[in-house]
Amino acid sequence: MTSSRRPLFVTAILVGSFLLFLVQPLMARLALPRLGGAPNVWNSAMLVYQALLLGGYAYAHVIGRFTLRRQLVLHTGLLAVAALTLPLTLADLPDFGPGLEVFWVPALLFASVGPVFFLISAQAPLIQRWYSADPAAGDPYPLYAASNFGSFAGLISYPILIEPMLPLGRQSLIWSFGYCALIVLLLFVVRARWQTIAPDDNGRSTQAAAAGRDPIGWRRMGLWLVLAAVPSGLMLSTTTHLTTDIVAMPLLWVIPLGLYLLSFSVAFAENRALAQIITRAAPVVLLLAGGMAMISQSEGGVWLLFASVALLFVISVALHSRMYELRPDPSRLTLFYLVMSAGGVLGGLFTALFAPLLFDWVWEHPLLVLAAAALIPLGRFATWQLRFVTGDMQRIVVLGGGLLLAFGLALVLVNATLRDADGLAMAIYVALAVIALVLTFNRAALLAVFACMMIGTSLEGHGSAYAHGERVRSYFGVYTVSDNDEAGFRMLAHGTTDHGRQFLKPEKRRQPTAYYGPNAGVGLLLGGASGLMGKGADIGIVGLGAGTLACYREPDQTYRFYEIDPAILEFSTVGKFTFLSDCAPDSETVIGDARIALEQETGAQYDVLVVDAFSSDSIPLHLLTREALQTYRRSIRKDGAIAIHISNRFIDLEPVLAALVRDAGMFAAVRADFPNSVQGLTPSIWVVMSPREATLQAITAASPAATWRKPVTPAQTVWSDQYASTLPHFRWNALGS
Repeated sequence: MTSSRRPLFVTAILVGSFLLFLVQPLMARLALPRLGGAPNVWNSAMLVYQALLLGGYAYAHVIGRFTLRRQLVLHTGLLAVAALTLPLTLADLPDFGPGLEVFWVPALLFASVGPVFFLISAQAPLIQRWYSADPAAGDPYPLYAASNFGSFAGLISYPILIEPMLPLGRQSLIWSFGYCALIVLLLFVVRARWQTIAPDDNGRSTQAAAAGRDPIGWRRMGLWLVLAAVPSGLMLSTTTHLTTDIVAMPLLWVIPLGLYLLSFSVAFAENRALAQIITRAAPVVLLLAGGMAMISQSEGGVWLLFASVALLFVISVALHSRMYELRPDPSRLTLFYLVMSAGGVLGGLFTALFAPLLFDWVWEHPLLVLAAAALIPLGRFATWQLRFVTGDMQRIVVLGGGLLLAFGLALVLVNATLRDADGLAMAIYVALAVIALVLTFNRAALLAVFACMMIGTSLEGHGSAYAHGERVRSYFGVYTVSDNDEAGFRMLAHGTTDHGRQFLKPEKRRQPTAYYGPNAGVGLLLGGASGLMGKGADIGIVGLGAGTLACYREPDQTYRFYEIDPAILEFSTVGKFTFLSDCAPDSETVIGDARIALEQETGAQYDVLVVDAFSSDSIPLHLLTREALQTYRRSIRKDGAIAIHISNRFIDLEPVLAALVRDAGMFAAVRADFPNSVQGLTPSIWVVMSPREATLQAITAASPAATWRKPVTPAQTVWSDQYASTLPHFRWNALGS
């Protein structure tokens, strides 16, 4: 007589899933010095993990045909062999070149973590299958809820506990110990099931009988596929939409992924109460929150943030619950998870690979929300007419009248939005949601009213973007070039963050603007470079942006730019911004990661090096570490200077820079500039540092009218490639602004 040993199987599946989702941010952190921190880098990483998960589920499905003992021995043995690849390190894979990041990032991660991730990903379906091998064990599917809770715990523990406390080397070592502990747990699972006679061990007749009792057609599998694909794609599109157009907040990717994982725990839970409550409320949440899925401006960012993540969670629970209700007999369990994983990969492919190539904005997000509206269970909302509308003619009247009223209100909503009549717009928005609920007996009508809500709330933002400028989407983000006729300048925005502006009048177009005005830290340094460094100064600039800094160049000076995104350079070469062509037409622009390029070049080549490479308000950690500063210091001459732009809404970077300066034995001064915005200028904070105190004193003395100050108290821990955590420096009050 055997025991189901449920606690053992729950522990094993929890530990495996914990390790699986702990390794994802860990590998992203290991790869950061080479990949940077753009949202699409994380999306590409997620695509790799989903593909490996699909491979792991396919492997679990294939070996499920073996006898139980053979499955146990084979999987445990392969895990032991894969342990030879530990500890985790980044593979030495050469860069594929500019513009090919969409292929190189997945290849690098596949080569670095592929074997162990592939095998651990097979844990969830295999352990459920082994658990169900005991006829007395009960339904194995709720174990998947435990699996995803372990995944959620692994994901959340990294930024909150592990990254702030441990250097990367120790993180990798501890993960390796956890992997070995997982193998030990599996040995106990092997022992618990070794004497169990699984149905498959008596031949395939039992499996064939189960298939006869629970036939699975292509239509049912297709529905599994779509129900898995939409939440997966929506999780990634929510991340991109939020970081691009709502709140460009570091670590934001943790929230959508965490809620996506929790949705499985709710949807697959043995107690169905919470899943049923959320599913019943899903149509209301979909209409109220999903109607804002096309908004492309950052006003009300916090409320839109909460609405977006609530929408993702509710949709994911509703669709995953529908998938759970369609689950097959446990004997077909691995096929179910294989198809579900394939759906996850399809959603990831659409969002991470195809959407950036097809769309100039995050259009995949509203498309996926519409797809969710087409799939979500409508419950009692869809059957109300059986009680109130008895005939076909009455149904047609209600449907036609509701649609006409909705289209009319949608026009009023557009007008109210254009006039900034927020109260009226909100009232009409709610009215449209009520009409959509009334028409839920016809799914097409629901989708039509829902689309009107999305268009009505977002037409102003998108219409303005296309009417007064253009959008460009690259692997590194969504850029908007727009003309502000009233202020008289053209602006480059990356997501919600201003990355440069240029006056449209010819007599003013060489005038430095935005963060780069003549009284900003970088303006004072570059404007006085000839007097400070002598004639013929060599200037290196990391981050091209609109090219504003090119207009500080004097005829005898050499300027060289470093830019990771070819799309940014194209803005200057096609004439959208003329700073570069007007002021430094013969300057060289190096395409690629600046830190890697500087490491490969000869040292002591610059008198001044400017570092201004931010992805929206996200922080490229690999450009602000001890090793990065060593590279910058190596690139300047002994009397040279480094200027680093640290303006940021969400992270207080000054203590970080102060710690780096102290660690390097350098000297630094801070210039905080708060100019008159009428002149096209924006507030900025720059840190200027030099290996020689005399050089720094000369820089500050050259601008007596400007106020320079010493850096604030340094952070206790110095950021390095092995350790860097933004959490201690997060400005929590910025969320409300």
